[in-house]
Amino acid sequence: MITIQEALEIIEYNAIDLGHELIPLQESGSRILAEDLHSDRPLPPYDRVTMDGIAINYNGFKETAGSLEVTGIAPAGAPQATLDSPKACLEVMTGAVLPKGADTIIRYEDVNIRDGLAHVLIDTVVKGMNVHTQGSDIEENALLLKTGSRIRPQEIGIAASIGKHQIQVKKNPKTIILSTGDELVDIHQTPESHQIRRSNSYTNTRLVAQWGIKADQLHLPDDEGIILEKLEYILVHYDLVILTGGVSKGKFDFIPKALKELGVHQLFHKVRQRPGKPIWFGRKDNTIVFGLPGNPVSSFVCARKYIFHWLHKSQQTQASSNMYARLASDVTFKPDLHCFLPVSVSTNEEGILQAEVFPGNGSGDFANLKNANAFIELPRGKDLFLAGEIYPILAV
Repeated sequence: MITIQEALEIIEYNAIDLGHELIPLQESGSRILAEDLHSDRPLPPYDRVTMDGIAINYNGFKETAGSLEVTGIAPAGAPQATLDSPKACLEVMTGAVLPKGADTIIRYEDVNIRDGLAHVLIDTVVKGMNVHTQGSDIEENALLLKTGSRIRPQEIGIAASIGKHQIQVKKNPKTIILSTGDELVDIHQTPESHQIRRSNSYTNTRLVAQWGIKADQLHLPDDEGIILEKLEYILVHYDLVILTGGVSKGKFDFIPKALKELGVHQLFHKVRQRPGKPIWFGRKDNTIVFGLPGNPVSSFVCARKYIFHWLHKSQQTQASSNMYARLASDVTFKPDLHCFLPVSVSTNEEGILQAEVFPGNGSGDFANLKNANAFIELPRGKDLFLAGEIYPILAV
């Protein structure tokens, strides 16, 4: 049995770069960027009007009595207009190019326009107000996004603004999620009194979907021959194999034996943690295999901790800051194991993240996860963790 840190190092050593691919921008959400993106022009690309109102020449306006002739209108989307007289004004719309000869915008709310004259109603006019200056956000050819960035809605917006209708992303592993056990039936079936519906497969499918991975699913019965047959095919046709259940010491836990027979090299089996101690990890050529425990909370923790770590390292993502929270109450945990406790993390009135532990009934109590937005990680080596102490959290 190894430590969490040892497990993470082994997983990191077995990261696999699958290369990259060009896909449509609108399909890139949650994927990992595989190219640097640079601005193709300054942002904003011109001196941009930020308020509906009138455009004036500040110096010319100071020589008036606060009333200016309105000589035209400059809508958004039109070529740059020209303010011919410094003592006149043009009506302008938000998003329009600042007219040539103008340098300041006064809002409609601060003027009264009648009979072709704009009467300014405020005493203080500041040169340059309500103008978004060309290049003040980003210079031309500036680095906008780095390789390894996760593509969120805001990254899609940035890429769209520079015309990236197709984008290079890291290739995702072809992934299959396998459940095992004769006690499991699919979600559309009504279980008998001795059966339960499969849930881990759907949980883990949704977890890897956070990376834009569309995983296949398959259920394996507790039949050694069928397990061998199916796994032999899967190990050839998939990059990432995620098994749930069948990796412990039960008489029907055939998975480790089957993987060994098929030439999968076991890299570790069992980690000093609770929940999730029986986790199995191995590799055959460029196929990675995670054997997750069958208990739902154990499976969830291990997927979030270890599979995400492998994906981060394989896709060389930009490093994210670790998160920490303060325990809201004392916790006692006597086993000499690293402990993952489901918690509800919120910000208190001082702006500090605080983790509230709530009671549960062990690693089979998946219903308890509905209250959790994180797991707090309590290290080995002590059995009393006091309110106010700060520990890492794993957001979920």
